Amino acid sequence: MSTTKIKTTQLWGKNKDDLKKQLVDLKTELAQLRTQKVAGGANSKLTKIHDLRKSVARVLTVINATQRSQLRIFYKKKKFLPLDLRPKKTRAMRRRLTKHEASIVSEKQKKRQMHFPQRKYAVKVRWLCMSSRGPASVKQKFGNILRIPIDAADLVHLQAEA
Repeated sequence: MSTTKIKTTQLWGKNKDDLKKQLVDLKTELAQLRTQKVAGGANSKLTKIHDLRKSVARVLTVINATQRSQLRIFYKKKKFLPLDLRPKKTRAMRRRLTKHEASIVSEKQKKRQMHFPQRKYAVKVRWLCMSSRGPASVKQKFGNILRIPIDAADLVHLQAEA
């Protein structure tokens, strides 16, 4: 029968059979203490019951953690993972397209991009001098804005002028 709290560091080194044996011992001791409590035992039994419950939880935690790590190793090379081993994230994140799926371009999209490429625009801004009273309107402040469709050669020419 154990009298002190079990430390988790002691449990990690043990194998599965030792952990199960220790779990059975702890549970039988807990059952005995509970019967003594009902029969009218001392108050010191109550704190022992608390410590035993926590020790049982520690042993179960170590058993489950080692089991999950073994399962992760087993499923590492497999195509699918069990649901409880997959990352939780959020529902929207799990349903989102993968990077590969998002990068796929269909034949129709390829043709559309080839025949109707994205147009490039240059924005020419002419500034007006502001009067001492301040700008009367946005047009007076910013001047004329011209949007002119151009090709790549014109864009290089405009950058050279600036």
